[in-house]
Amino acid sequence: MTPSPDTLTARLLDAAHKAGADAADTVVVQGTSVNIDVRAGVLEQADRAEAIDLGLRVFIGQRSATVSASDSRDATLSEMALRAVAMAREAPEDPYIGLADPDQLAHDLDADPLELHDPAAEPSPADLQDDAQAAEAAALEHGGITQVQSASAGYSAHTIHLAASNGFSGGYTRTGRGLSCVAIAGTGTGMERDYDGDNRTFQADLRAPHDIGTRAAERALERLDARKPATGGYPVLFDERISSTLIGHLLAAANGAAVARGGSWLRDAMGDAVLPDHVSLIEDPRRPRAAGSRPFDGEGLQTQVRNIVDKGVLTGWTLDLATGRKLDMPSTANAGRGTSSPPSPSAWNVALTPGTATRDDLIRDMGTGLLVTSLIGSTINPNTGDYSRGAAGFWVENGQITHAVNECTIAGNLRDMLRQMVPANDARTHLSRVVPSLLVPGMTLAGS
Repeated sequence: MTPSPDTLTARLLDAAHKAGADAADTVVVQGTSVNIDVRAGVLEQADRAEAIDLGLRVFIGQRSATVSASDSRDATLSEMALRAVAMAREAPEDPYIGLADPDQLAHDLDADPLELHDPAAEPSPADLQDDAQAAEAAALEHGGITQVQSASAGYSAHTIHLAASNGFSGGYTRTGRGLSCVAIAGTGTGMERDYDGDNRTFQADLRAPHDIGTRAAERALERLDARKPATGGYPVLFDERISSTLIGHLLAAANGAAVARGGSWLRDAMGDAVLPDHVSLIEDPRRPRAAGSRPFDGEGLQTQVRNIVDKGVLTGWTLDLATGRKLDMPSTANAGRGTSSPPSPSAWNVALTPGTATRDDLIRDMGTGLLVTSLIGSTINPNTGDYSRGAAGFWVENGQITHAVNECTIAGNLRDMLRQMVPANDARTHLSRVVPSLLVPGMTLAGS
């Protein structure tokens, strides 16, 4: 019988001490995942995985090394520790690495208020197959849908435990339930596809399969007879499905690791206005039933609500301990951690201040321009914020959607785009990134 994750972390720390480490931390992830794919009404593929992953980081003075394994036998734990210590002795010194001081550690380890774990029973493969088949059938009910590329349902449950030689030990369990459908409309060179899907912590919150299949079909049909738009400068409305990518670029530029190495277009923007004056970007890693929630970060620090942008003004960087030390700042409790790599800064749940207008209001008010529902490829200059991406969506003429658009490129500068954007009020509040549709008043569009 495999020992529990908390038992394994304790054994790894003991092995590291015996191998000669000055300090150590370890993370163990034990979980199960089930995925079912159907096509043409029958089961196409079924996968089930049960795995345990172990990661150990050791310190010899200001040198460190990280090793990982997927074997929980005592002999493996001892070998991990010996190898990690040997590697650390050969590693270059880093003045910024090190565990948290005991007084920095999280004091509230209770994950129950965060509702990360659904107590409902794991669904059977037959139940997952039924959901995928129902989504596929709903998509095929629509005339013009020639096939469903894929309909998939899945479930996962993972227990994570982190422990360190500074006295920290804590863990939690996370579950997830997902369902998706990709529909194809038209034939030959006129084929178009689109998708819909949902992912939730609690199975009871998952949208109905019929709804997902229907929406995937409707979206695919709406994309038929697409044309290239005219080249020029136009307002661009980023649909809620993809608008979070813009905020993702801001989060990447505000990541302390990028700032510390001088590779961020926001590196000199602390205290500057980067969003509209009435818009804030708030991180809340303690929001119930959200994918980015956690009671503590990957270094055992207490997670907390913070304003990344407050009424338009950038207030700080996203930091772990080492990156904070490089920038002479305290950690923001944003250390992300896997089993095979050391901690690094990572943003948790974020929410952008919504606007008062609906998406339809913004379409009406934008006059003539582009509604983007899909982005392809990416050319983002991390030093300047210059932005260029392939796009597809719908052309808007005199405030009305007239036809589908594809094979075009939109370009601008993120600093200007984010400062001028106008948010709608249509964000989905259960997502880790709660971002509504965003209207950027002026961008360069390259089409025909």
